[in-house]
Amino acid sequence: MDQHQTYMRRALNLACKALGRTSPNPAVGAVIVRDDQVVGEGYHPAAGEPHAEIFALRDAGDQAAGADIYVTLEPCSHQGRTGPCADALIAAGIRRVFIGTIDPNPQVSGRGVKRLQAAGIEVYKGICEAECQKLIAPFAWHLQHKTPLTLYKAAMTFDGQLATNTGDSRWVSGEQSRARVHQLRNQVDAIMVGVGTVLADDPQLTTRIAQGGGRDPLRVVVDSHLRIPLESRIVCQKSAATTLIATTGQASASKIEQLQKAGCDLVILPERDSQVSLPALWAELGRRNIQSLLLEGGRTLAAAALQCGLINRLQLYLAPKLVGGTGLSGLFAGEGCRLMKDALELENLNVEQVGEDLLLSAEVKRCLPD
Repeated sequence: MDQHQTYMRRALNLACKALGRTSPNPAVGAVIVRDDQVVGEGYHPAAGEPHAEIFALRDAGDQAAGADIYVTLEPCSHQGRTGPCADALIAAGIRRVFIGTIDPNPQVSGRGVKRLQAAGIEVYKGICEAECQKLIAPFAWHLQHKTPLTLYKAAMTFDGQLATNTGDSRWVSGEQSRARVHQLRNQVDAIMVGVGTVLADDPQLTTRIAQGGGRDPLRVVVDSHLRIPLESRIVCQKSAATTLIATTGQASASKIEQLQKAGCDLVILPERDSQVSLPALWAELGRRNIQSLLLEGGRTLAAAALQCGLINRLQLYLAPKLVGGTGLSGLFAGEGCRLMKDALELENLNVEQVGEDLLLSAEVKRCLPD
């Protein structure tokens, strides 16, 4: 690995500290290097806060003049809530700028590079480009589609069972896998389940990290007829995160009032087959600047989301266990496709071991319906 990749990966690691906290902005990291020594670094912590380059410049101080900066995303050139980072780099006397990926935002794309080059600064693009693009994938998806990039996570045994024939699913995956999921919750904007999961498992949908420092994402429950119990933990527990309940006009007005008094946020959406229209819900989340969504709901909600073309990525924890018998098999409920030629194809497959489990990751090749 050359030194440019080393410094860019350091910037990527910095950016990851703010995943799930920057919407509607992307997560960005920056590292300033002078005479082969890191003299400043920073990342964008939240919307409205200074960008990564500004924190890095502040950290470097006078040592920024004549130095190089590695930034995961093209420096902005427009006035938003903060000033243009390209101008700040020029004013600081930065010598060279190494960019991970060009900003997909039409307001910025390529303009930051041109402004830097016009000021006589050398610009190099595409350092660890694939990793930098993966970092901002939720931002880029939301920018184009106005909906959140959606990851469906599930766990099953080696014989394909999600639960035993009594419905028991605690725990399919191992302790390290469950810890990994809490890290994932810490990095997304929202987490979603259906009311069936609330009734069966009474989940908290919070982030519980052993070393602390986690934060709860927005918790979304799809509940077309407001069957959610008022005493369920997602309603009663204290959390800095809001519980958003998506329902329909069929919902009881008195139940809506009770849930609102309990601190829940409710949104009444159009129906599709007497259920909440999931495309309408995804659009609503997009309007709320939710860029990344973790779908942890059961097979029914997952199947509906898949059918609507709303799932982008999958993570499957495969546990070295055999349930035997019928159990509860299949990641998705319903009939599915009748012909193999109609099956959705996956790409960018990855396999890694997490504790005793295997984690299978993939992307849906065609996630939007034709």
